[in-house]
Amino acid sequence: MRMVPFGELDSLVGTEVGVSPWHQITQTQVNKFAEATGDHQWIHVDVERATRELGAPIAHGYLTLSLLPMLSAQIMRVENVQRGINFGCNKVRFTDTVPVGSRVRLRQKCLHVEARAGGKQVVMESTIEIEGRDRPACVAESISIVYG
Repeated sequence: MRMVPFGELDSLVGTEVGVSPWHQITQTQVNKFAEATGDHQWIHVDVERATRELGAPIAHGYLTLSLLPMLSAQIMRVENVQRGINFGCNKVRFTDTVPVGSRVRLRQKCLHVEARAGGKQVVMESTIEIEGRDRPACVAESISIVYG
């Protein structure tokens, strides 16, 4: 994990910050996400039908996106901060499906850092890759604000 002092966040602009370890997507995780969100579409939760018609159940796109905080915390930690918040995303695209059983990881590049509301707003190009596939599952510009 990369440790970055709060005062040096600006130095990350234009660089690849890092890559997370692999994380396996399980059916239990997909089912819990379906319960939490009310999205019970068969491609996610009907294992028999999804396996028959698609080869495997598919993780929700928003489940994939929701992994950003966990995976990014495995890439970098900003030192000397009081708190950090997820501020949102700019562009979000789901460019490939994530079959249950797949492993995904996050690759981040720092696009922009600016002073904001007593902290620093950090915009990352966040790419969630799928092991063994050329196309990523998701590409998003994720925005965080950290307060020193």
